[in-house]
Amino acid sequence: MKVLVAEDDPLIRKAVAEVLADEGYRVLEASDGQTALDMFTEHAPDFVCLDVMMPRVNGYDVCRRLRDEDTNIPIIFISAKSEEVDRVVGLELGADDFIVKPFGVKELVARIRAVTRRCGRSKPAESESSFMMGDLEVLPLELRARRGESVIELSLRDVKLLKLFHEHRGIVLDRITISDRVWGEDYFPNSRTLDQHVSRLRKRIETQPERPSLIRTVHGAGYRYDG
Repeated sequence: MKVLVAEDDPLIRKAVAEVLADEGYRVLEASDGQTALDMFTEHAPDFVCLDVMMPRVNGYDVCRRLRDEDTNIPIIFISAKSEEVDRVVGLELGADDFIVKPFGVKELVARIRAVTRRCGRSKPAESESSFMMGDLEVLPLELRARRGESVIELSLRDVKLLKLFHEHRGIVLDRITISDRVWGEDYFPNSRTLDQHVSRLRKRIETQPERPSLIRTVHGAGYRYDG
């Protein structure tokens, strides 16, 4: 899933891009409104994060023009403009959400996941149907998993990882294969990055993380889901 981040402050833009990349999104960056419009036309992102005060074309005008082209594209404003009237204007222009700077990473992630769920509901259901891994039901469109009455929040990358194991049950997947399929061929996480991600995921989805039954380690080879 591609996300366009339009923000003229390079520090904020990079910070938002890093959060999105950690969640498993492919990030496109624009430093001004006109570049954002050009990139939207060229790359057709799945949703857009917009600053309000940008050079060349401001965020409100970008939002208005995007809505003229696509009535369904999810749009989040991320802005230092905190007055109620600013939020009202943004939402009336068709934005799905309005986040005020400064913001916390957890808040940003929660808002982005909510937008992703809305994106997912607009896609063909058969391409993202739920699946079982043991007693764990994985719900890709919701970015969640369920075990009985318990609900487990997942990132887009978590879902990609679980889906990969589910589709290759009984097969040992080496780290290069997992990295290429989940992080992308143009990204090169080291083995520690992958192992840490699996460890964090196990703590949320395994009933006994110290004795995992869903994602098993195959020493010297990689990981395997037995099904």
